[in-house]
Amino acid sequence: MTIQAIVHSSHPVTLVGGSRIDSRDIEVSLSIAPSLVAADGGADILLENGHAPLAVIGDMDSISHKARIAFEKVLHPVPEQDTTDLQKCLDRIVAPAVLALGFLGGRLDHTFAALNILSQRNEKVLLLGNTDVLCFVPQGQIGLDLPIGTRLSLLPMAPAKIWSQGLRWDLTGQDMTPAGFISTSNEVAGPVTLQAEGSVALVVPRGELLPVWSALTSV
Repeated sequence: MTIQAIVHSSHPVTLVGGSRIDSRDIEVSLSIAPSLVAADGGADILLENGHAPLAVIGDMDSISHKARIAFEKVLHPVPEQDTTDLQKCLDRIVAPAVLALGFLGGRLDHTFAALNILSQRNEKVLLLGNTDVLCFVPQGQIGLDLPIGTRLSLLPMAPAKIWSQGLRWDLTGQDMTPAGFISTSNEVAGPVTLQAEGSVALVVPRGELLPVWSALTSV
């Protein structure tokens, strides 16, 4: 079945999910990803903070009646239950990149579902949480300009290989699996270059949003 895009944007998209987020994060996100979309209950967060999305996409099992009324002209229900609201949104957004809030750091099962979805997609999507930012290492190579000593973790979602330069403990074609070797709490020692084969999540402190976003969107 062909899925029709709902949002076509030449600018990066801020996608807001239903987990509680700091209202200031919406402003930060919009400064670098100015097109705004809500996933289901994320519409309530936008309504509370005085923002109007281009579209509200999801199965609509979390959105309040008040938000339904406020955004009735941009509601796009997708009633099937085989996919999450994040996947429903990503399937229907055409944009250079997506900065997603409200999907990381809330309920553990929701977070894991988001990682599962992103691990299967070759797209520029970054998750912003209360303590961390996360994206998947692009197939190919990514360079990061991060402060010395920055915490950097590499977490495989399936069997993978990783190469790094510029970390305290560099990895050279290291085999990784979710049930085997993972790299948590490594540290930046200089300009970082990462190359991956397979799905490897990159996790750094949320304060490094801008350099990671810049690196991801320039690949």
